Amino acid sequence: MSEPIIAQRGPYPLPVEAGKSYYWCSCGGSKNQPFCDGSHQGTDHTPVKYDAMESKTLYFCGCKHSGNPVLCDGSHSAL
Repeated sequence: MSEPIIAQRGPYPLPVEAGKSYYWCSCGGSKNQPFCDGSHQGTDHTPVKYDAMESKTLYFCGCKHSGNPVLCDGSHSAL
């Protein structure tokens, strides 16, 4: 798989709503970070679905290198 674009060297803190699905951009090219806008077309990246179980603020990965795709795990500090 090709290396993703680093959209941001830190997380995106965003509220999610219970019962909704979110599609995290894995390629880094989306103009709607951290969510997918279809920019991955023609690459080997695909969006990653996240189903919110509860309403709360989550920290979505912005560097696209998290070992726990979708959520930040601090990987940006080593880039």
